[in-house]
Amino acid sequence: MQSFVAWFKSHSGFLDDSSLGIVDLQGQGRGTMALKDIPENHTLFTLPRSLTLSIRTSTLPSILGAETWEAFKLGQGWVGLIFCMMWEEARGSASKWSEYLASLPISFDTPMFWGPEDLEELRGTAVVDKIGRPDAERDYYEKLIPAIKTRPDLFPPDSIAHLYSLERYHIMGSRILSRSFHVEKWDGQSNDEDESEANTSAMDVDAADSPDKGDHNEPEDDGGSDEDDADDPADVAMVPMADLLNARYGSENAKLFYEESELRMVSTKPIKAGEQIWNTYGGPPNSDLLRRYGHVDLVPLPQGDVGNPADIVEIRADLAVSVVTGNRAELSSSSTNTSIQERIDWWLEEGGDDVFVLETDLSVPEALPSLVRLLLLTETDWEKARDKGKPPKGKVDSQVISLLLQVLSQRLNEYPTSIEVDEELLRDGKLTLNKRHAVIVRLGEKKILAGALEKLREVEKSLLSVGAGDKVKRPAASKEPGDARRSKKARR
Repeated sequence: MQSFVAWFKSHSGFLDDSSLGIVDLQGQGRGTMALKDIPENHTLFTLPRSLTLSIRTSTLPSILGAETWEAFKLGQGWVGLIFCMMWEEARGSASKWSEYLASLPISFDTPMFWGPEDLEELRGTAVVDKIGRPDAERDYYEKLIPAIKTRPDLFPPDSIAHLYSLERYHIMGSRILSRSFHVEKWDGQSNDEDESEANTSAMDVDAADSPDKGDHNEPEDDGGSDEDDADDPADVAMVPMADLLNARYGSENAKLFYEESELRMVSTKPIKAGEQIWNTYGGPPNSDLLRRYGHVDLVPLPQGDVGNPADIVEIRADLAVSVVTGNRAELSSSSTNTSIQERIDWWLEEGGDDVFVLETDLSVPEALPSLVRLLLLTETDWEKARDKGKPPKGKVDSQVISLLLQVLSQRLNEYPTSIEVDEELLRDGKLTLNKRHAVIVRLGEKKILAGALEKLREVEKSLLSVGAGDKVKRPAASKEPGDARRSKKARR
């Protein structure tokens, strides 16, 4: 890494190398270590904005021209930044970022690079559907390659198979997924980039005048293409030096701030000599950690177990619909097939979720029983709810509880193994790294489902004790989590 550090300093980067050292850590790759006691609010390094690599700083967009960039939709998603990184790498020493790009990893433990046998171990989790390989490859063949072929003077045909291959495309995309930051233009700067398909980066930076202001750099849903997002793909940037810091749940002791002309990494608490310097990913669940970075977090939990306190389980709305409609013969509702579809359409139009999230507090999201009750309404009550523009409240009775138990039970059955089998697999210690990570992810999710089922059964007992027909307010309710925890299919 000496050549990288020399390159960083030669391009106006500042590094306090008396305080921070770049080291190889077993099982974690490269990281940074405190070489001496570091006080809070200490600047570890800075770099000029011009040293970040994005579609704003690369030479490629201006060389191709705005018309070509727009014609091939290179400003949508991550394809433009991937293209810039491939271009800069292909230029070799002529690129300002040659030393930086040479320092980045070329192999990854993320599911994007797993074979079918390992991916099968993730069945039941939301990871596989979010990898987004088909979407990424569609962008490669429909956007990047056609753009390349318009300029043989820039991209000689005999160089494409090597320098602009699909393999290189996936490597660059994985570098962005695991190491990029969200770096907006400074307030007051004009933004000429068009609003386009939103994409987000691995980490955000804080805009603040001093390190004691602003929140920690929270991650966003990588590669998501949700139409409601307003993020500019031009804000996604590779940040040399900053991407060397590892992260672990609840361990962050440094964060990155952006200022008008530079980015600054600052300690947020005292760091002892010999301790690792940690950034933050914002506490994502193990399913996201594995998909983005190729690792999982295991920390002590209050109940004496180990796992990731941020783990979640996603439950698709269509599973709830299937359970309710499958019980039609036993329901008192007079709803028809036509009105069921009308209710689903209305639910989505009104902003209802198509995915519900269970967290480690084991509470059923309020919107789930609301949807169940919407589907159970008589035709008269459904018309009243539609006219008012309000779905039913998330209250439960014995009928709703019974259906919720079926939903969670069916969701639990989507995994290939039981909790007991997974625990034994981990104790055995003979798993490959990929399979071990897959087991940890699915086990954490299954424990949440099992705990939520147990909690619902207790509620059911309480309902039976006061009368099966009584409606009660759902206890220990959790509000719907924010968009960062909504299920979105990853798309580069």
